[in-house]
Amino acid sequence: MNRPNAAPAADLGAGAPEASQANTSPSGQMLDYIKQRLIKHAPFSEIPLRDLDCLLEGCAETYFAPNEVIVRPEDGPPPFLYYVEKGSTVGRKGLADLSSTGFQYEAGEMFPVNAFLAKRAVTATYSAREDTFCLMFTFDSVQALARKSPVFSDYLTRRTMQFLDLSRKAIQMAYSSQTLAEQTLEKPLRDVCRHEPFSCSASTPLKQVLEVMHEHRIGSMIVVDDQMHVEGILTRQDVLSRIAMTEKPLSTLISEVMNTPVHTLDESSTAQDAALLMSRFGIRHVPVTRNGKLSGIVSERDIFAMQRLSLKQISSNIRSAQDAEMLRACANDIRSFAKNLLGQGIAAKQLTELISHLNDVLTERILEVVGNRMGINASSYCWLSFGSEGRSEQTIATDQDNGLLFISDQPDVDRPRWLAFGKEVNQTLDLCGYPQCKGNIMASNPECCMTAAEWLNKFAKWIDVATPENLLRVNIFFDLRPLAGNKELAQPLRDYIVTRAKESTIFLRLLAENIMRFRPPLNWHGSIDTTEIEDVRTLDLKKHGTAVFVDAARFFSLAFGIDEVNTRRRFEAVAKRLSVEAQRRDAWVSAFEFLQMMRLRIQLDEGVAVPNLPDQPNVVNYDVLDNIDRRILKECFRVGRRLQQRIETEHMR
Repeated sequence: MNRPNAAPAADLGAGAPEASQANTSPSGQMLDYIKQRLIKHAPFSEIPLRDLDCLLEGCAETYFAPNEVIVRPEDGPPPFLYYVEKGSTVGRKGLADLSSTGFQYEAGEMFPVNAFLAKRAVTATYSAREDTFCLMFTFDSVQALARKSPVFSDYLTRRTMQFLDLSRKAIQMAYSSQTLAEQTLEKPLRDVCRHEPFSCSASTPLKQVLEVMHEHRIGSMIVVDDQMHVEGILTRQDVLSRIAMTEKPLSTLISEVMNTPVHTLDESSTAQDAALLMSRFGIRHVPVTRNGKLSGIVSERDIFAMQRLSLKQISSNIRSAQDAEMLRACANDIRSFAKNLLGQGIAAKQLTELISHLNDVLTERILEVVGNRMGINASSYCWLSFGSEGRSEQTIATDQDNGLLFISDQPDVDRPRWLAFGKEVNQTLDLCGYPQCKGNIMASNPECCMTAAEWLNKFAKWIDVATPENLLRVNIFFDLRPLAGNKELAQPLRDYIVTRAKESTIFLRLLAENIMRFRPPLNWHGSIDTTEIEDVRTLDLKKHGTAVFVDAARFFSLAFGIDEVNTRRRFEAVAKRLSVEAQRRDAWVSAFEFLQMMRLRIQLDEGVAVPNLPDQPNVVNYDVLDNIDRRILKECFRVGRRLQQRIETEHMR
């Protein structure tokens, strides 16, 4: 049975379909009641009550019996946007897709948004799963609210990202008493720079420069050309090392002692970008530019006044650590730092990048300490990172995935020495809280400690003989990044991956089949399908969540020969090759990053982990999640399912 499309009573006219008795326009008192129900759910919880009047004007309420069809493709463009007040509906495609799960919409959700806004027919048939009550909004009323409310307009066009913002705000509010929530590392540098920069020409004498620095109590002088392009910089630290210690006369031109080239950032870059730059290069000042011209300067004091725990301080402590115990303390600081940043509301992308960067610094220092003790020359090897570390997407609870590439004409003779080196590094990382890989993907394993030729032979075998075991190795090893030592040694490996994988259609097909082993946890109706552990409803957000997006991004990048390993950057590059609109690309990225953020909340013990399961750092307690988190989880899983369906359609049929 299919209910005819019905218009609100106030809008009925000649030729309009007759309204069922179940379709009624709400009374004034009922409208107030409906408003109170609407604001319990996003996005209406973010919209002032008075602004909802234009949406509710001319709306109608209706009831659908279980299994009753609400809207279907042959009906043409849907005249209403349906809001589920009570009950649930499911959207399904035709007979050819009966094996797929549907899209379930529960109380507080709207459908079919895309078809309604585009004024086109739906592509699925929507039916009631149970006794269901809906509000029906007209196109004019929806547009009226969209014009009045940016929040509602944003929801209609960017639902996944809008829910992500709401979730992040909720986390930030929960920690506002513990951190400086209003000062986050996501601020653009134009808002961070507090003073006008002091600059001079390259022909300025040192005496004049030092007088200005002393008079104004500034820590640096920037050297610019006539067009205000940055040429160099002189800092207080340089005064001792480059002037006093070398006994330079004060008549010396600043061009002879300035630091060049200079690391600069555009004013649209974030405080996080500046913090990473300072940490990576050991600098304390970063000139800021607008259209290539000097517009400001940011110092480490500006950046780290925003934080209780300093990224530069942690990096400095790591680089000065002399033994395993000192490094272990630094690793604990990394976890505390991450927890503080979570409270600031920093996004998953920035947070995982910062964690990965600090883990890189820690690993590099361990390699230096162990290498110096064993007499290892850093130019003769390259330390390789795989998996999440290779993608710069590490969370807190991450085990080791690493390897060694060493130079040798006699690999079997030299390998024992390199294995001993790798073993000690692996053990030290384990002491610092990074567990040894259960699959033994570590530099202490002979299978992960090889010359470039040996690595290339392995890669060729995994592509040419695509067994399930080899495909699993591809998913780990092909996310390859050189971390320390002689990084140029790894370039032939990256080049081979990029060129060879896309040439083998059999390999790509088998890889596509392999990544379908784990599906997003949606049941036949399209609702979230949890797993009970000790009477608690749970979800594995790595196996059935982030892995879906990581695998899809890797597959497409291999298929197109894209030389990227980071999931976000892979999606951005893939979207261009597939001519995917920005809205869909952003949905891929934001869904992945929300799942990453949820994993971080579990690992930082933020009340969403499953009790008594400390060895399950990626399993969330579904029962304690709020409505916003549950809704965006379902939206993320839908996005992941569509990604897998695209791979199935284009590469497996």
